[in-house]
Amino acid sequence: MSTLTQELFRKKPVAPFTGDSEGPDSLKRTLGLLPLMMLGIGGTVGTGIFFVLNQAVPFAGPAVLVSFMIAGVVAGLTAICYAELASSVPVSGSSYSYAYATLGELPAMAVAACLMLEYGVSTAAVAVGWSEYLNQFLGNLFGFQLPDALSLSPEQGGIINLPAVILVLLCMLLLIRGVSESTTVNTIMVFIKIGVLALFAAIGIFGWNVDHFADFMPHGLSGVTLGAGIIFFSFIGLDVIATAGEEAKNPQRNLPLALMGALVVVTAIYILIAVVAVGAQPWTEFEGQKAGLSTILQNITGSTWPGTVIAAGAIISIFSVTLVVLYGQTRILFTMSRDGMMPPIFHKVNPRTLTPVPNTIICGVLIALLSGVVPLNFLAEMTSIGTLVAFIVVSVGVMVLRRREPDLPRGFKVPLYPITPILSIAGCAWIIKDLRPVTIYVFLIWTVIVLAYYFVYGRKHSVLNKAGAGS
Repeated sequence: MSTLTQELFRKKPVAPFTGDSEGPDSLKRTLGLLPLMMLGIGGTVGTGIFFVLNQAVPFAGPAVLVSFMIAGVVAGLTAICYAELASSVPVSGSSYSYAYATLGELPAMAVAACLMLEYGVSTAAVAVGWSEYLNQFLGNLFGFQLPDALSLSPEQGGIINLPAVILVLLCMLLLIRGVSESTTVNTIMVFIKIGVLALFAAIGIFGWNVDHFADFMPHGLSGVTLGAGIIFFSFIGLDVIATAGEEAKNPQRNLPLALMGALVVVTAIYILIAVVAVGAQPWTEFEGQKAGLSTILQNITGSTWPGTVIAAGAIISIFSVTLVVLYGQTRILFTMSRDGMMPPIFHKVNPRTLTPVPNTIICGVLIALLSGVVPLNFLAEMTSIGTLVAFIVVSVGVMVLRRREPDLPRGFKVPLYPITPILSIAGCAWIIKDLRPVTIYVFLIWTVIVLAYYFVYGRKHSVLNKAGAGS
């Protein structure tokens, strides 16, 4: 093997990974099982129901229920693979760290490109959707709404989506204050959002019309798969649990349990709300509809108060999602910086709050600007392809680590190995093939840009390169 190949595919041994949480730049282990599970639910429930549903139904029709099931099954298979790696390599960095330990440095940077899309772009996408419900709430309660110039992206006829910018900056300030405070706020928001969605189901069922399911699959199986690809973006919260590996108490036990628990709760909520929503409104009316769940209830009841409650719940819910996903982005960059792949400023920890403050500010400002000027539909698809590719790497990583380090202590093992990771890979690839070509092209261009950055900066500054380590 040539020297160049050895450099590009040098792997970070698992032992140094597990020791990362003991150095001066370490993060504090403060998160138990419930906060970890709430991170997953908080970072997931909201996106797929409050606004991505309206993006997916026009493609899948009433068969969006099948789209949710497909996305849930694929996410479930991958979550099982995540659980094994999270119990074996319990550090921040999620699939970037797993790729570094199993596939090597260059593949880890390719995964990092996926994760920057998965987290950075999804934070912006969630924030964009927030403004729709904020306007619905303001209109119902106070009789006025923000003008389009201040609530839409330039492509949609506005100047800047100001509510989206403000939301990201608020989440940034909360994360700077401390992770323990942030997860407490998130847990409260999760219980509020579940209560609001239960209210939607209880009222929405009165608008049920079985005829809405008559033309069940209007665009065929490809429409269902495309719907699943759009929806997959809303399962990102499961990955966030893995990014918290270094701040988790008893990670070998709590990370797998949090992943499985969050997956079950999230999938059940998604399918229930999707059934009620499609039963209450013809699928042809979803396209272009703003504040979808809120509007559905107002149409059913003829009153604004249920829609106002749903809009308020969505405001809280999407705040929670934005907070959690922004947290995940900062932890990915923190780990990359500590490995030498990003400038040192990204892993500087404030001694008082024990949080990476400069990292959080940089991420918050850049994502706030992105959310202010880019439309929602493009952001959602870009996030999905980043998530799907990262999930494929996790499944491959399980198989590689099983072969390379069979005796490594594992708090959880993938059942039906190797069938489960193989099915996970196949499921992700199947969804990717039906995404729009422009999404795939932009993803490839972005990946090339990140890899070029690696050859210019990361390869030379890599900690493994300086130590002359790796295999």
